[in-house]
Amino acid sequence: MQRLKAGDRSPEFSLPDQNNDPCSIKQFSGRKVLVYFYPKAMTPGCTVQAQGLRDSQAELDKHNVIVLGISPDPVKRLPKFIERDNLNFTLLSDEDHAVADQFGVWGPKKFMGREFDGIHRISFLVDENGVIEHVFDKFKTKDHHQVVLDYLNQ
Repeated sequence: MQRLKAGDRSPEFSLPDQNNDPCSIKQFSGRKVLVYFYPKAMTPGCTVQAQGLRDSQAELDKHNVIVLGISPDPVKRLPKFIERDNLNFTLLSDEDHAVADQFGVWGPKKFMGREFDGIHRISFLVDENGVIEHVFDKFKTKDHHQVVLDYLNQ
């Protein structure tokens, strides 16, 4: 797992969104994009993380930041997550984890003594020109939005 770092060019990708429409990072050229990877929709940690970003939308807008949440969930699961939690940003389905592989966030994990491959909870702030400006990899799910905002406000 070779994770991308600040200064690297973001992979150009297109994934189906919660409406099964193609969504490409290129369509947000000229804006910053927070690409955040999360393991599974509607689980406790992912819910808290998504709600924090939802509640921070106005401040993220001030910084010209679009939020894209990416998980290996099937498309059909995403609208349920958006509706249940009133999410105000786009969720993308990366079922074959190809985009997660490109960013270097798919790999071995341990949970309750079990080892398996999965998504590592890491976020990338991609600048207006498609270059990774910052990588967020040290945060608790409940603080993720604040870590991002603290970075943007500095």
